[in-house]
Amino acid sequence: MDRSGWPIARAGQVVGLLGGSFDPAHEGHAHITREALKRFGLDQVWWLVSPGNPLKKRGPAPLDQRVTLAQSVIQHPRVRVTGIEADLGTRYTAKTLTALQANYPQVNFVWLMGADNLAQLHRWQDWHSIMATVPVGVLARPGDRISARTGMAARVYRGAKISGRQALKLGHAATPAWCFVNVPMSSASSTAIREQQRTKP
Repeated sequence: MDRSGWPIARAGQVVGLLGGSFDPAHEGHAHITREALKRFGLDQVWWLVSPGNPLKKRGPAPLDQRVTLAQSVIQHPRVRVTGIEADLGTRYTAKTLTALQANYPQVNFVWLMGADNLAQLHRWQDWHSIMATVPVGVLARPGDRISARTGMAARVYRGAKISGRQALKLGHAATPAWCFVNVPMSSASSTAIREQQRTKP
């Protein structure tokens, strides 16, 4: 497996992972990434541009195209945009996390998600494995705070929740552990952007 284009992380670093189709990437993604760096005390954030989202019926734009656009959306010294899941041959988050830990055994990973994803986490394949593998940092998005906090994942792992005041410790917390932080959010969405592109004359 060619690892020449893979991100580099030093032993002991805390790396946030933001996965998704990024179809297309937009300022909302960049905004929660910058907030995650600050709120969770991350050394880096890696965007994992997925080959395809198993929960979505329609396929995304070609991977190379989405990676290139994502790189233009965020230019930050501690953020890497990568299509590493295609190299790993994984399409589900649980398997991606296992593979990343095998390839970066001395790195502390934190899975990042918007509150909307926490609300539907119980629909993800092997979602209990995700919670057992890495700490999870949840960033509030407009309209999703209540549904996320009352959803199945939040209820099942209620005892594993870390308070927002302890957010900087998330990367070194024993799993399962998750932290929900409220941040000023951008209302941009990939769905809305695709709709705008389709309706342009």
